[in-house]
Amino acid sequence: MENIPFSPPRVDQLTVDAVTEVLLSGWITTGPKTRQLEAEIRDYLQVKEVLCLNSWTNACELMLRKFGVGEGDEVIIPSYTYAATANIVIHLGATPVMLDIDPRTFHITAESISKALTPKTKVVMPVDIGGLPVAYDEIMSVLKNAPFSANSALQEQLGRPLFMSDAAHSFGASFNSARVGLQADVTGYSFHAVKNLTTAEGGALSFNLGNGIDNEALRKSINISALHGQTKDALEKTQGSSWRYDVIEAGFKCNMTDLQAAIGLVEFARYDDTLARRKAICQRYLDGFADCDWFIAPHFLDAKRESSYHLFMLRIEGASEDQRDRVMALVQEAGVSVNVHFQPLPLLSFYKGLGYRIEDYPNSFKAYSSEISLPVYYDLSDEQVDRVITTVKSAVAKVL
Repeated sequence: MENIPFSPPRVDQLTVDAVTEVLLSGWITTGPKTRQLEAEIRDYLQVKEVLCLNSWTNACELMLRKFGVGEGDEVIIPSYTYAATANIVIHLGATPVMLDIDPRTFHITAESISKALTPKTKVVMPVDIGGLPVAYDEIMSVLKNAPFSANSALQEQLGRPLFMSDAAHSFGASFNSARVGLQADVTGYSFHAVKNLTTAEGGALSFNLGNGIDNEALRKSINISALHGQTKDALEKTQGSSWRYDVIEAGFKCNMTDLQAAIGLVEFARYDDTLARRKAICQRYLDGFADCDWFIAPHFLDAKRESSYHLFMLRIEGASEDQRDRVMALVQEAGVSVNVHFQPLPLLSFYKGLGYRIEDYPNSFKAYSSEISLPVYYDLSDEQVDRVITTVKSAVAKVL
């Protein structure tokens, strides 16, 4: 029997043809394809502005920099997330304020955020883990009344902590019948190879700030920062009457290329089909494990929100970390690839070294100890889903 991979990208002849077209066009860096992808995403999300860059990480770090986050500031994040969420805060000399999660949703809550807010809080960055949107309305309500001390012009104009959503997993998810992107001030998406929509590597920011903030100007400013502070990108220099440009800051190099955008445009054109297939796979898993008394189902849908079905985060009731690992080993020996999302940040050496203690995050540790992420991808067949279900059930029966 062939092995079942965890999350291979959907690459077919359409993808190959789109990339070939760009390769033969003579323009392979940031250009018309990147701008087309931005425009299509903006229309899809119904947000004010979109900027595509080379990763979620660099896009969101640039936004934090533009907002004026620096030494002495605090950024509220979950303890249960990928390291990038915290790393970008560390890069700026600020302090990640980690909160424990709600064990049902893996989210930080408006209540816990409210208790953690101080005048030093400059940004709140919750994570739509697995693709399920956080309680955007409740969090925004808390932030509107938050204590706040501004130390940049943009902070002064917003007048409260920035609500920047880590939506790396939730492109296409919905909250109150609107796609994720309209609810927070700024939303960051990932188009990494394993994401629902991929550009191989890549990411995007959507901008939806109020209080009279010029979202177009903000997008342009971050784009300049992503091009070494250069006031014209390569395409602009070839289209105008003058090649001349200026460098107005010591920026970075974070642009998306047209090669990447070409992949993304193919993915985007069929994204509704992708979401529908992922939802069907997750429902088949839910049905297949429904008769197991140890099965804790992931949360995908309720009256306010629907997931993007990025991950199927199964949990085994009562399992220890060691038992979970033994189950995973048996499943992998049977040719089924599985994963864990994620190791809570206080378990990682770097964050341990900063003084974060996993004992302070009991919900995160309990959820992590019993979690296994199962394969979910467009080309996964129903027969393969059934094989995953059978394999996992067999492994759990042998271990528990």
